[in-house]
Amino acid sequence: MKMIIHVFFIISLFSSIAFASVQDFCVADPKGPQSPSGYSCKNPDQVNENDFVFSGLGKAGNTSNIIKAAVTPAFAPAFAGINGLGISMARLDLAGGGVIPLHTHPGASEVLVVIQGTICAGFISSANKVYLKTLNRGDTMVFPQGLLHFQLNSGKGPALAFVAFGSPSPGLQITSFALFANDLPSELVEATTFLSDEEVKKLKGVLGGTN
Repeated sequence: MKMIIHVFFIISLFSSIAFASVQDFCVADPKGPQSPSGYSCKNPDQVNENDFVFSGLGKAGNTSNIIKAAVTPAFAPAFAGINGLGISMARLDLAGGGVIPLHTHPGASEVLVVIQGTICAGFISSANKVYLKTLNRGDTMVFPQGLLHFQLNSGKGPALAFVAFGSPSPGLQITSFALFANDLPSELVEATTFLSDEEVKKLKGVLGGTN
C-alpha cells in the first residue's frame, strides 16, 4: 500500500512539473477574456521586461479619507507579470488613527510585514475566536484566506506595511461597505444585524448607502 501511495505521489509530482514547464509565464492581457484562473495570456512576442516590473509601491498613498488609510495594490492586470504565478503585493499607508476596516480576501491568504510605526492587527476564525497582536517594525503576521481581519494604526505617527497574497487577484470585501455603502434596504440590514433604524441610516449616511 505504501509503495502505491509513493508511486502516485511521484506521478503527481512529475505531472505538476510537466504542467509548470509548458509555459514560463502568462503575462496578463487585460483586453482578453478573464476566467476564474486569471487573465488571458499576452502574446509572448509582445511581452517585454516592463511587464515584470511594478513601480507603484514606492509612493505613499493618499490617507485623506474617512479611514485615514490607503491601499496601493500590485495586482493583475496592473502588474501584468504576476498573472498565473499565484502571488501579488500591496502597500498599506495608515495616518494617525488610520484603519483598514474588517474585510476579507476570498481568493488568498495574506502576509503582512510592518516597515514603520505600530499596527494593531488581528483576524477572527470561523469559530469566532479572535487572534489579536500589536505589531512593531519588522514584525510579520499572516491572515488565513477568507477570514475577517483588520489593521489599525495604534502608534503616535504614521504607519507603513507591505503585504503579500497567495493570488494575483486576491479579491476584497470590506464588511462595513458591504452593509452600508450600497442600496440594500435598511429594514433588511436592521433585521440581519440587530442594529436600530437610526444606527443603520447614520452609517449609510456616512458611507454613502441608500434605501
